[in-house]
Amino acid sequence: MQLEWARPGVLRVTSHVYEFAALIAAARYVTESAPPEIGEEALGRLKEILRSYDAQAARLHGEPPERNPQDPQQRKPQE
Repeated sequence: MQLEWARPGVLRVTSHVYEFAALIAAARYVTESAPPEIGEEALGRLKEILRSYDAQAARLHGEPPERNPQDPQQRKPQE
């Protein structure tokens, strides 16, 4: 795995698929069985990261994105 700064606050990660899959699997495990000491804010952020990952993985496979009414970019325009 390689990490480099793309710009301040943004990392560029180069990894094998299995390395990244292990990180995603660990994140899913935490969100599904998190101990009480993990704060709600941290858990919420981790869930959002997983939603973003799922959307990008679907895009890579040519699948249409799922609609998320909480995402301002996906809301239907008001008539």
